[in-house]
Amino acid sequence: MYESSSVAELAERLRSELDRYSVGGKLPSSRALVERYRVSPVTVSRALARLAAEGLVVTRPGAGVFRAAPRTAEHAPGDTSWQEVALSAEGGGEVIPRAVDASGVLNSLAAPPPGVIELNGGYLHPSLQPERAMAAALARAGRRPGAWGRPPLEGLPELRAWFAREIGGPVGTLTAADVLVTAGGQSALTTALRALAPPGAPVLVESPTYPGLLAIARASGCRPVPVPMDAEGVRPELLAAAFEATGARVFVCQPLFQNPTGAVLAPARRSEILRIARAAGAFVVEDDYARSLAHEDSGPLPATLAAEEADGVVVHVRSLTKVTSASLRVGALAARGPVLERLRAIQVVDSFFVPRPLQEAALELVGAPAWPRHLRAVASALRHRRDVLAGALRRELPELELPHLPSGGYQLWVRVAAGGDDAAFAAAALRAGVAVAPGRPYFCAEPPGAYARLSFAGVSGTAELHEAVQRLRDGLADAAGARGSARGDASGRTFGLAPGHALGPDA
Repeated sequence: MYESSSVAELAERLRSELDRYSVGGKLPSSRALVERYRVSPVTVSRALARLAAEGLVVTRPGAGVFRAAPRTAEHAPGDTSWQEVALSAEGGGEVIPRAVDASGVLNSLAAPPPGVIELNGGYLHPSLQPERAMAAALARAGRRPGAWGRPPLEGLPELRAWFAREIGGPVGTLTAADVLVTAGGQSALTTALRALAPPGAPVLVESPTYPGLLAIARASGCRPVPVPMDAEGVRPELLAAAFEATGARVFVCQPLFQNPTGAVLAPARRSEILRIARAAGAFVVEDDYARSLAHEDSGPLPATLAAEEADGVVVHVRSLTKVTSASLRVGALAARGPVLERLRAIQVVDSFFVPRPLQEAALELVGAPAWPRHLRAVASALRHRRDVLAGALRRELPELELPHLPSGGYQLWVRVAAGGDDAAFAAAALRAGVAVAPGRPYFCAEPPGAYARLSFAGVSGTAELHEAVQRLRDGLADAAGARGSARGDASGRTFGLAPGHALGPDA
């Protein structure tokens, strides 16, 4: 049984037995609970912590655990209707919209209901995470001299130097002085946009792109402007036109295994993108989120854009989170020139610094012999999962178009057939027990078609991927049939199923 399940079960049993004790009455000792329920001391400690958090028990160090007094009746809720006016009222001058749509981000962060297969997530399943290596690194980090002291505002010099080598490549185009340690990639992107684009300014983005970036831009009062992509990345001629039409001074891109398409910026376009930005007097924010998620068959990876230019055009974003754990929120910003000081100032104002124990643990992790082994294991596992999911989709749901098979990252970007609807597709998938990400939040303007993103990193293994596609096949067929019957038309076009399409032997 998993430890979390044991904790939940023990907490429930203790909760049901609280009536045996009077208010202020002492519960059995932890040792007695260990013996009675045959669980570990850690399980007992965590279960009691849950009850304490619920206000059911009170823990008194050195004395024990006691039943808490019942909570008094809750006060009547206040009248918060005034906030509707306060949040929508604008002052004088230019109106800058500040509404935040986080639905695209929440879709990939929210845990699906029990029994639902998670194809909407953005992080590695625990079976792919280096849990033992992270635990060992955290333990070693906690014993380092000064590990709990205040770190340098820019980050630990050794960690900054490691990031500089990773970003600058073997030619060493970056140094530790060019790097700031951040609380993960999302924090780094937020700092970069706040530093480079004032409220009301246009920000050029790839179309489609990561919904978290669009949420950052809009929350900062900026206006995201789409620049279409093709199989080779962003189209340079459209980027140049967008700079000229909008006067933008920032372009945010993911040149390597772009989210959601998985595209890699073509070699011939890399220097062109930098030239266009330099001519426009603009920055390129390079979100290199997936470099450590290259698949086994990806071949040699291109250098970062930051390593290829020395004029400070590129502000580089890197994170350890995607290839480790959602809770290891350690990343980096790399930049040259005066912009680095502005980035540093904004980060200090926002969060002071990344906690030193977390930085020390990250440094221990990437320096351990287990680190390269972990990267190789992830590269192999992601390639295998990609092939399994793509093969199952082509076999069971050939009407879902797969424009590109990525060689890195953790997702497939599929297009629903003509006339399809991504929201209806995602809703039908969820009813069938599969959570997917609808494609609409990945576009900041009208999308050219209905898409969905299917992640293969957050499941327990390939058997779960096969099961997910089977559920999609059967569930989408049922939904399309029901909708078609209601209209007197069984075409199933709403979900991307062609008329008369044979879904399999059970169809």
